[in-house]
Amino acid sequence: MIEGIIIYLALFTVILFLFSCISRRIEATPITAPMVFLTAGLLLGPAGADIISFQTESGFILLIAEIALVFTLFSDASRIGMRGVKDSGTLPPRLLGIGLPLTILTGLIAAIVVFPRLGFVGAGILATLLAPTDAALGEAIVTNRKVPLRIRQALNVEAGLNDGAVIPVLTILVTITIVGAEAYSAGYWIVSAAVQIILAVCVGIAVGLAGGWIIDRAEEKRWMEGTYTWISLMALAITAWILADILGSSGFIAAFIAGLAIGTRHQRLITTLVDFTTAQGRILGHLVFFTLGVGSSLLVDHFSMRIAAYAVLSLTIIRFLPVAIAMIGTGLKRNTVLFLGWFGPRGLASIVLLFTVMEEMEGYPGMETITAAAITTVILSVFAHGMSTGPGIARYSRHAETFREDSPEYEAVLELPAKLGRDLSEIFADVGRLGNRREKD
Repeated sequence: MIEGIIIYLALFTVILFLFSCISRRIEATPITAPMVFLTAGLLLGPAGADIISFQTESGFILLIAEIALVFTLFSDASRIGMRGVKDSGTLPPRLLGIGLPLTILTGLIAAIVVFPRLGFVGAGILATLLAPTDAALGEAIVTNRKVPLRIRQALNVEAGLNDGAVIPVLTILVTITIVGAEAYSAGYWIVSAAVQIILAVCVGIAVGLAGGWIIDRAEEKRWMEGTYTWISLMALAITAWILADILGSSGFIAAFIAGLAIGTRHQRLITTLVDFTTAQGRILGHLVFFTLGVGSSLLVDHFSMRIAAYAVLSLTIIRFLPVAIAMIGTGLKRNTVLFLGWFGPRGLASIVLLFTVMEEMEGYPGMETITAAAITTVILSVFAHGMSTGPGIARYSRHAETFREDSPEYEAVLELPAKLGRDLSEIFADVGRLGNRREKD
């Protein structure tokens, strides 16, 4: 077991090192980091050279994947905060409040049609798993200034918050599946799930507000060294996650709410601190995509044309239709609505939530179908969205140049920091500037 984990990590770190050495070169090509690590996992896993496996180290892999999602949920929520949603105009609330529920509903209906044996709850779980979009996969969009700020900001906020928003829905659906194995009513489990969600929210608020206040006071009194103020944010994310889990509630929800709380009340801290958390999240995210490549061997016995059809539907109609409905009345051009609809890639959140569901619902009759459909959709998204980003931006920016200055696309909004928008050299430069300011003070 230990030997398998060591080999797993050794191979990943070698690939991470090699990729880091040529990362700037790769940025100039249609190839993305998720493509590289996913393909590497595929080639080294059971479907390729069979050097490493998914099942042998599944417990360790799940732990790493969960930590990656915790950092992602916390950092995304903290960099945006409630003020970010308010100052980003009307598009993010429409995408989150109208588009996201409709995406889950549309995905549920499509899953029932494509997989009639899956059942209502199973179809709902699949639809919910694939509803959140990935900010990291869409990074090239939200940082490209050729795209109108209001449009890239809408995608930025949506991707930052929709992963946390779907977890309560997934929590309820997963708990309902236990009804068949336990002598309790469905109502009992729905109430139980609601209690878990409320408890997780309370834990997140408490950890976020209290932790943010402590960090703020410690910085004011100059008790903290710059690097440790960054580390303290990571500690808060993990604390919220573990504490909620100990209390029997959702650690993911708690981490998300903690980030939302600290980002709303202590935005000054987040402006310079969130980069460090997202840098760690990027490394862990690469490991998750590497693991997805290894785990793609699960598709061998369960892949079918129905699976492929649902993956295509998930990235097109299931995304396009809700976005189009959510944008009714905004005055946005058709090309803009199509742009918003297409660039909703599936990634980290879907993968980690799938791994978690696989563990909690082991033996569920439709789990093989849910797993195959989710993995296929994410793999297709990684390559389809990655390869279409450059051409998509170029084509849309040409259309955007023809828009009038008073068009809805150019409505003024507050620009928020994009996820992973800066590299480590810029982050360390900030550390130096921060240290210089403290010396002058």
